[in-house]
Amino acid sequence: MSHGRGENRVREQWRFAVLGPVGAWREGAEVDLGPPQQRALLAVLLLAEGAPVQGHELVDALWGGEPPASAVGSIRTYVHRLRKLLGPSVIRSAGNGYQVPVVREELDLVAFRDLLARADRARGAGDADKTALRLREALALWRGTALADIRGEYAQAQRERLGKLRLSALEHLLTATLDLGRHEEAATELAWLVAEHPLDERFRELLMLALYRCGRQSAALATYREVRTLLAEELGIDPGPGLQRMHERILRADAGLLVAPRPGAAERIPACTAPSAPPLPVPAQLPGALAVFVGRRDQLALADEVLPRADEPPVTVTISGMAGVGKTTFAVHWARQVAARFPDGQLHVNLRGFDPSGLPVGPEHALRTVLRSLGVAQHSLPHDVDALSALYRTLLADRRVLILLDDARDAQQVRPLLPSAPGCLAIITSRNLLSGLIAMEGAHPLRLDVLSVDEAHAFLARRLGHERVAAEPAAVREIVERCARLPLALAVASARAAARCTFPLATLAAELRDSQGSLDAFDDAEPDAAADVRAVLSSSYHDLTPAAARLFRLLSLHPGPDTSLPAAASLIGLPPADTRQLLAELLRAHLVDEPVAGRYGSHDLLRAYGSELARTTEPPAEHHATLRRALDHYLHSARAAVALHSPERALIPLAPAAAGVCAEEFAGDSAKAVAWFAAEQSVLRAAVERAAAHGFDVHAWQLAWALDIHLNRSGLWRDAEAVHLTALDAARRLGDPIARAHAHSGLAKALTTLGRVDEARAHIERSVELFTASGDLRACAESHHVLCWVAECQGDLESALGAAQRSLAIRRAVHDPEDPGSDDERGSRATAGALNALGWIHGLLGQHQEALDHCRQALALHEERGLGYGVWHIWNSIGSAHHHLGQYDEAVASFRKALAGYRQTGCLPIAEAGTLRRLGDTYVSMGRPGAARAEWTAALTILERLGHADAETLRGGLRRLPAPGP
Repeated sequence: MSHGRGENRVREQWRFAVLGPVGAWREGAEVDLGPPQQRALLAVLLLAEGAPVQGHELVDALWGGEPPASAVGSIRTYVHRLRKLLGPSVIRSAGNGYQVPVVREELDLVAFRDLLARADRARGAGDADKTALRLREALALWRGTALADIRGEYAQAQRERLGKLRLSALEHLLTATLDLGRHEEAATELAWLVAEHPLDERFRELLMLALYRCGRQSAALATYREVRTLLAEELGIDPGPGLQRMHERILRADAGLLVAPRPGAAERIPACTAPSAPPLPVPAQLPGALAVFVGRRDQLALADEVLPRADEPPVTVTISGMAGVGKTTFAVHWARQVAARFPDGQLHVNLRGFDPSGLPVGPEHALRTVLRSLGVAQHSLPHDVDALSALYRTLLADRRVLILLDDARDAQQVRPLLPSAPGCLAIITSRNLLSGLIAMEGAHPLRLDVLSVDEAHAFLARRLGHERVAAEPAAVREIVERCARLPLALAVASARAAARCTFPLATLAAELRDSQGSLDAFDDAEPDAAADVRAVLSSSYHDLTPAAARLFRLLSLHPGPDTSLPAAASLIGLPPADTRQLLAELLRAHLVDEPVAGRYGSHDLLRAYGSELARTTEPPAEHHATLRRALDHYLHSARAAVALHSPERALIPLAPAAAGVCAEEFAGDSAKAVAWFAAEQSVLRAAVERAAAHGFDVHAWQLAWALDIHLNRSGLWRDAEAVHLTALDAARRLGDPIARAHAHSGLAKALTTLGRVDEARAHIERSVELFTASGDLRACAESHHVLCWVAECQGDLESALGAAQRSLAIRRAVHDPEDPGSDDERGSRATAGALNALGWIHGLLGQHQEALDHCRQALALHEERGLGYGVWHIWNSIGSAHHHLGQYDEAVASFRKALAGYRQTGCLPIAEAGTLRRLGDTYVSMGRPGAARAEWTAALTILERLGHADAETLRGGLRRLPAPGP
């Protein structure tokens, strides 16, 4: 920079930023700072805030403990290039190092520190208005995560240091906001901060104070209970003195906690832009009550004694007992009796903790299900259990709800689903005692035993009629005894007797007496009770036709909790029409049920019995053939669905399906294919594990490949990681490099979205290596495309560019876009996608004309071939290139076309938000702040709904826009 009289003029020309991606602007125009290491060097100099940085310090910052031999020379090269970009006076030599002299107006970090100091002086003078104003000005300088585009240990350490400064500024700002009496505003911002930093006691304490001043004492106390539990579980400690004092003061309604709002203060400080919570739907999800429920009066009375009042802490009741004892029936009956006490809704989740498929519903899936029923859109849900649970508790704050969690396996499965608001009730059924909930959460245990003799008689009389039961007292006594008064056994026996209404009950009693059954799954059951359950099930089973009996046995080998008609047909190897008749027979015998139209399942005891029969009746070869047909059904169905909902993806070849397999048909309907994946998601997930466990390794990795796109689009990235790890193990057992390459590629995508980008990079590079060696050009191009994305997420734009170029080159080698007969529509889509990806990376590198050229080629290919799907991504890239070339009208038109496509699909909210932000940027450059505000506000709405980190950056941008005119 310069000295003397021209210094002020020169200083006004430059602006640098590190509180977000590293950037430099000259005369208001952004300067392309070059490759990542070059940008990193400028960042190190800027972070010194004008002080010189020695050469060895620069080497350490850029390369850590293992610098290359050329490190010093590389630094000189970077400095030379930066001087050419920024001018010779910006970076000065200082001994054997360099410095960038900056003042407040030139570097956001210096301005940030200056505003913090001014806020500190105002706070010392007791001026809350000025304190808040200065802190808001300081925080508005942040454009996202500090040094967001710089990698390495040094950058990470600086990010953490600056992040702590930002959090401290937020704490002081919210304290000042509370001092000004703006409690609701502070509570809204603090709720988001607590969800983002759950172990930071500063924000918890301020949130408790804000809620208390808003008149929400119960919510303030619930916040304390939540953090006390969290600190105990995560760190094994109690809340700190500050939190404990705040808790005590709220409990005794300390008048000193209240302050009066200062008149006019709210008008002098810009309001927060955090959205208000949407209205909560009132769910009523309890299953229908069973009209023939009898008895359990003592247990119902005990349960009623612990019901919470509106102002009391939430109550958890665990209902445990052996399988078939009637836990679910009891829980539903009691829940419906007390439902009116919970006017804000009743929720129900079947956790399938003891499902024979071995795949209980995880907390993440359960929370997603509940949140969707509360009106939260699928694409708006966070992606980890803690964030989902925090959103769940936030939505239920100050509301009285009842939640029934049926068939829980253990305490860990249900903890994230427990409501924390006063007056709420959680009812949990499980075969286990759930002692962890009793010890840690103070749950009230309620254990169900078998029915009393009188209750069992009443049970049969209610179902079979009082006259019929009274006519054969001896037979009824024997039926009750043989069923061991177990409700499930009594239900099946009474159903059989009801279906044979002309038979005397003595016949049923004799059949139970003579039956020989076995159900080893009841480890926690008393032997005589389990034996009688087997006898009852056996008597129903032996009344079936041979074909229906075989289907009952084979259904126990199905990998998931329920099945469709085509899947059942594939399982038994019969046409769907014949299979439908057999399922109808099983429905009449109560050996399967149809909880949802077209999907069939059965109680886990029945499945266990069917599995036992299959082991003793079907030869091993039939076991193997049945599982092969089931896996073939899902594999061939899934590949057909992938072909429709991922038209740009290269399809893998499959072996022919086994005889008798009835794969799903989608008739070219992509929406039907997407819906099929959603319906079969848990079955497909279980099928991957079942295939790997039984030696079907080819099916395991190919099913994982087929599931990949659905799991990623649904935000189920942990599931995606799990299935691809299973696939990788299977591929290694097979010794198949192509299978390994697909598994590595799938893992790379899952890990990238989970934020583990370095791990992802290793997997995708291995995938590229294996595909390259295999000669599979289409798969190789696809893996380079994924590598481009992973490298971009790492900030390694040079590698991303190389990967995009290689992907395009390979695409063109196998698909000539000038020759309509050279490849199919799928190849054209892939080539267009590769062109667009290459154009996008050129744009990120500042090579905007090259970006525009490549994206126009992609657009031309789309238009020539009439491809349609995916063209909106290209319009977004074209709009970005036009913007950076100063062609603003063209940019606006391109962004509008991209938005129309995103909104038509309705499933790409992140992409839509990004385009809205870029459109707003264009309007700013055109001098139209009102139009920019409209687009950025729309983008902010989407980002806040998703809980995305970029929302804060966008809020800052909105605050910096000129206020709208009168």
